[in-house]
Amino acid sequence: MSTTDDEIEDSSAPLIEHLAELRSRLIKSVMAFIVGMVISFSAWNPIFNFLTSPLCEALGQNGQGDCGLILIKLQEGFFVAVSISLLGGLVLSFPFIAYQLWRFVAPGLYKSEKGAFLPFLIASPFMFFLGAAFAFYVVTPLAFDFFLGFQQGNITGQGGGEEGLPNIVFQGSAQEYLRLTIKFIVAFGLCFQLPVLLTLMGKAGLVSSQGLGAVRKYAVVGILVLAAIVTPPDVITQIILFTVVYGLYEISIWLVRRVEKKRNERLREEGLLDDEEEA
Repeated sequence: MSTTDDEIEDSSAPLIEHLAELRSRLIKSVMAFIVGMVISFSAWNPIFNFLTSPLCEALGQNGQGDCGLILIKLQEGFFVAVSISLLGGLVLSFPFIAYQLWRFVAPGLYKSEKGAFLPFLIASPFMFFLGAAFAFYVVTPLAFDFFLGFQQGNITGQGGGEEGLPNIVFQGSAQEYLRLTIKFIVAFGLCFQLPVLLTLMGKAGLVSSQGLGAVRKYAVVGILVLAAIVTPPDVITQIILFTVVYGLYEISIWLVRRVEKKRNERLREEGLLDDEEEA
């Protein structure tokens, strides 16, 4: 075997080791996700009852004591349980999956890079759960109250409706309700990742606070389009989403400015930056 062949085999060995480690960590992550799914599937009824609490409160405020949902298709109940198990499996396994990601990435980072990357790895799930909580406890009650306002006639179930008007009463599909609720939760959870993403990009030098401020008017248009896409045709919900995301965008500019200030101070201490270059 020639020297060139030996060099090729030696250079490919680390790659094979990295792929083997990646495979191992992916298998562990998938197993953790499956375990979380099984746990969530076994307790899907209490989870579903918790997810329907905003609807029950909204129905109660509209004079309807019964907040039961119906199954339109025979298999719909099973798919509701599966959807809950998928969401619950991801939530329960996410800390373990994030840990596996960190263990795979950390050996290839310098000490300073580890110190920079770890806070973002912690902040990302925190911001997602913060956005999900905001959607569940603030946005969904307002949205459901808005939608239920289009009922008419016999809402309370006592007596008939107004003369000449048909009764329009909510009898929701369990699967459709769950899909709408998960859509709200995921949409706001992902939108709350904006400060984390932009700050990380600012730390990597991919964006600047000045550049983010310069494209502010385009960001407003983009956020308006995003609010129209990820929310139903409910003006109130769209305004809330736009206000929240735009506020997060402004917070992101402030965070990136702080990152730039700290980086410039460090470079100035090291003698790699003077006032003229900073200007």
